[in-house]
Parts: sequence; structure tokens; C-alpha cells
Amino acid sequence: MGKLTRYTRREQTNVTAIKIDMETDGFTYRKWGGEQIVRPGDWLVDNNGDVYTVDGEAFEATYAKVSQGIYTKTAHVWAREAESDGQVQSTSGFTQYHAGDMVVFRDEREIDGWAMSKADFAALYQVDE
Repeated sequence: MGKLTRYTRREQTNVTAIKIDMETDGFTYRKWGGEQIVRPGDWLVDNNGDVYTVDGEAFEATYAKVSQGIYTKTAHVWAREAESDGQVQSTSGFTQYHAGDMVVFRDEREIDGWAMSKADFAALYQVDE
């Protein structure tokens, strides 16, 4: 794969989120071609109709509250275009991707990754200057 580039989230691309703050042993669900694991303290996120969960520690380190239930991503991400099909591991499971998709990481060490289409990525992120 190519070189990682640092990006920031575009303004006015907030998410709706709620913390899974209840007594539960957790649960699993299928998304992005794999099983995702949800633990107490994780966040249920609606990103413009795309609903998924985010690890509690990762969410709290990368998002800031705008208003009740509305959050904005404040942390940078690192991403590159996938040259071939594959999968990337997050803290909750695996995400499959195709050539041309963007593979995104929470930091430059390539920890906690996910993937999204190039068009969706471009709508949400811009190169950090």
C-alpha cells in the first residue's frame, strides 16, 4: 500500500451518538464483512445514516460533544487508498475493503483501522495542512 496521509474531519459533518452505558455482557453484530464486538462503554454512532459502534476509549479520545447527542470528530486520521482487496482490524473486529477504497487509521502506527469508499471518505475528510 501507499504512503499514509494525515486528514481532518470536514466541518459540519457531526455524528449522533449515545454511550452504551448499561449492564450488559456485550453483543456482536455483522457489518463490513465481519463480526463486530460491542462492549459496555462503547458508543452507538449514526454517521449520516451509517450506523455502527465505536470503542468507548477511542470515541472519547477522538470526539467532542457539540450538544446533547451530537458529536464532532476532533482527532486527525491517517489514510491511504487500497491498491488491492483486503481487510483491516479495528478494536471491534475486521472491515473488508476493495481496491480503491480508503483504509483509515486512528493514528500513524496503523492501530484501530477501518475502511470506506473513496467518495464517502472525501465527503467527510480533507487533507490536513
